[in-house]
Amino acid sequence: MTYVLPDLPYDYSALEPHYQAENLELHHSKHHAAYVAGANTTLERLEDARAAQDYSGLVGLEKTLAFNVSGHVLHSLFWNNLSPDGGGQPEGELAAAIDEHFGSFDALRAQLSQAAVLVQGSGWGALAFEPLSRRLMVEQIYDHHANLVHGAVPLLVFDVWEHAYYLQYHNVRADFVNALWEVVNWPDVAARFARAQTAALA
Repeated sequence: MTYVLPDLPYDYSALEPHYQAENLELHHSKHHAAYVAGANTTLERLEDARAAQDYSGLVGLEKTLAFNVSGHVLHSLFWNNLSPDGGGQPEGELAAAIDEHFGSFDALRAQLSQAAVLVQGSGWGALAFEPLSRRLMVEQIYDHHANLVHGAVPLLVFDVWEHAYYLQYHNVRADFVNALWEVVNWPDVAARFARAQTAALA
């Protein structure tokens, strides 16, 4: 079983003007595809290491696998978190949980926006569900896999690697983050929240 680049659930031009088609196409077909290829190549190298019983390069291979698989997972989530019919605010149980854990939607938006904008270097801002405390929290993700709360389930992610936005927004990361709020697919986020609540850590 190898990793496969998923198709987008919309056309490359569907998120304009918030996300230009050229930028989105490069992001998906080149950058995301590179993480898929990197994950599959690393799995092959790990298989070779097991066959040869040579684990001298294991530490580097494990880090490379985590980087590429996490990049693939986060991008796959990111595409579905966006929709040409998105924007606005969540409703129902997700909206109530946001009010409970952040005070208001505006408070969540401010915190998640700043978490994304202030990532040092490359990374992501994320809204996640932490199953031990059963609460929503905002996370900063460095690269694709560092600084995560283990066991927390990402529900909404904002990619703030420069390749995600530089063609359109240049070095103004905050403008890109603000634009993403206009295309958030809240039904997708709500469905992820509902599923996450069924998980439990022993």
